[in-house]
Amino acid sequence: MRHLLREWLAGAGYTIYDARASAPEVRVSAVIASICSMELAREVLIPRLRREYPDASVIALCSRARSGLSSDGALARALGVARVMAKPLRREELLLTLAALIGPSARQGRP
Repeated sequence: MRHLLREWLAGAGYTIYDARASAPEVRVSAVIASICSMELAREVLIPRLRREYPDASVIALCSRARSGLSSDGALARALGVARVMAKPLRREELLLTLAALIGPSARQGRP
């Protein structure tokens, strides 16, 4: 999934940094996190992401979310994220969500 997301986002013109690799000191606009356990995400993962990337919009990918739904409702609020998106993920939904949260990529007209 990580490689597919990189391909989709790079193909759309976004700059991608892998959290497991050391990235240069840059402002991170969005973080995409795959979650398996809601409790673990809410108690450990999301707070850690908030500390490491305080200005970033967090998108949680979750197999428990309803397919075709990009939610900023109750589940997102409970997790403390900007959006919850269902897995399997659709490219167009991800790009629309990202553009809504942080704006279009440079290739798509980002200043």
